[in-house]
Amino acid sequence: MFDIKWIRDNPEAFDKAMSQRKNVSVRSSDLIAIDDRRRQIIVRLNEAQEKRNSLSKLIGQAKAQKDEAKAAELMAEVARLKEIIPAGEAEERAVEKELRDALSTIPNMAMDDVPYGEDEGGNVEYFGLNGSPETAARARAPKPSFAFAPKEHFDIGVAETNMDFEIAAKLSGSRFVVLKGQLARLERALGQFMLDLHTTEHGYLEVQPPVLVRDDALFGTGQLPKFEEDLFFTPHGEGRLALIPTAEVPMTNFVRESIIAEEELPLRFTALTPCFRSEAGSAGRDTRGMLRQHQFNKVELVAITTPEEADNEHERMLVAAETVLQKLGLHYRVMKLCTGDMGFGARRTYDMEVWLPGQDTYREISSVSVCGDFQARRMEARYRPSGEKQAPRYVHTLNGSGTAVGRCLIAVLENYQQEDGSVLVPEALQSYMGGVTSIGGRG
Repeated sequence: MFDIKWIRDNPEAFDKAMSQRKNVSVRSSDLIAIDDRRRQIIVRLNEAQEKRNSLSKLIGQAKAQKDEAKAAELMAEVARLKEIIPAGEAEERAVEKELRDALSTIPNMAMDDVPYGEDEGGNVEYFGLNGSPETAARARAPKPSFAFAPKEHFDIGVAETNMDFEIAAKLSGSRFVVLKGQLARLERALGQFMLDLHTTEHGYLEVQPPVLVRDDALFGTGQLPKFEEDLFFTPHGEGRLALIPTAEVPMTNFVRESIIAEEELPLRFTALTPCFRSEAGSAGRDTRGMLRQHQFNKVELVAITTPEEADNEHERMLVAAETVLQKLGLHYRVMKLCTGDMGFGARRTYDMEVWLPGQDTYREISSVSVCGDFQARRMEARYRPSGEKQAPRYVHTLNGSGTAVGRCLIAVLENYQQEDGSVLVPEALQSYMGGVTSIGGRG
């Protein structure tokens, strides 16, 4: 969330940044006008309170001089001020809420190196810091070749018998799936593999957070109030809880309303959780198969760091996510998202897109974003700089998928499919599968 003082000091920069974001019509003048009203109310309140205090002193003086008429006159004026001050305070609270509500729906400001674009057509391929297409190609597996026409994941033999959408529809409706047998084990293997990789090689701390969270947590990471329709809620006491759309929500909120010593940073967390999304606005898109589900498993990465280290942490997180696909031998590319395609809270986002031969296209499997202090301001999350005494500063937050387990399962099925309907198990997963090297197939 933006600081209104920064907007007042940098109106042109704010307006330029918002003009590059998709479907954003707010301008600095709109927000400054609300803040002006707030400031005027505060001035009137301060004047009324100062006058009340001054008059209260004069009442004592009048009584000391036994001037009862003057004292009565002053007391009547104090009584009048006591009545109007609460009304002014209520007005101030209302305008502060109006300003906060307006600020809370404004997306983050893109970094200078983010390409301008209105939609995904403006995204550009990213090859890493000081990278090139050649170095990226050496790090990534090539596209697989087939002696037959590759199928989409739901038409592959092993999936046809172990991926049950019919039963899921009876239980829960559309956009759910029941995985069985070898496919259920393969998805479990993928999640365990990712967690082990991120904890042992990349230094993330594994956690198991709640999957039901309060509104405050969702506000902190930017899901509320703007994206309420994308969430699933359940009544709880006199309020409600929401099923998490991503483990980013609870893990980032670990530091809410706290001041951390700089020496404790960076904090790095990872979790494998179910995620729940209503997929509002996605009617008619990816209706077949597992690509777009209401419930799915995902390994999430979250980092909390200082402003100076945020860019390095962003590259580090991207490498961690890329390593998953590299070790699985899956072909992919990395795209730097343009201003019109970035998420609400991001300042810069890299999307990893895995190659799906059944669809003959790339599909997103991970987004890795740096958010600056945007979420920290919403959460009141700060750190205390080391060395000389300094005021606490807002932390910078990052999040990324490491990766979406269901989509990774799709990628493994399509890239390792065989003509007889079986699927080879990537070498990195074989130990998690009890030494099994292939699943499905005839006979």
